[in-house]
Amino acid sequence: MDKSPDAFRTISEAAEELDLPQHVLRFWETRFNTIKPLKRGGGRRYYRPEDVMLLRGIRHLLYDQGFTIKGVQRILKDQGSRYVIAVGEGKPLEDILPMIEEAEAVGDEAEIEEAVMLASPALDRESRDKLSDVLRELLECKRILERARET
Repeated sequence: MDKSPDAFRTISEAAEELDLPQHVLRFWETRFNTIKPLKRGGGRRYYRPEDVMLLRGIRHLLYDQGFTIKGVQRILKDQGSRYVIAVGEGKPLEDILPMIEEAEAVGDEAEIEEAVMLASPALDRESRDKLSDVLRELLECKRILERARET
């Protein structure tokens, strides 16, 4: 019988879910102070659902994106654990660009903001504004390239 998504996980269950050895999770606890599973008598670890989501984000940054441990530590320090969780579960930029492009075509700032929020819900206002500006510039570059190809 599978556990509820809200249930706590033992280290073996978390490791299996993340496809990682248990010793890696123990090691990450020493390197990332944001990973703090509950410990019961005898030192048995219990990971909350948020802990597993954070571990998934760290795993994604380390293994899929090629960051170093120091790099992920820096991201956690600068952006926070919510950002790392969003990265681990978030949509790739390619998925949100069409939404932004569509919103840009009709000029609806609220839709552009919504698309940016879907990309990185954990970003602060200033970072979202910067991301919106960069995305607008990318869309403009795309339009220029499309016009150049048509001629």
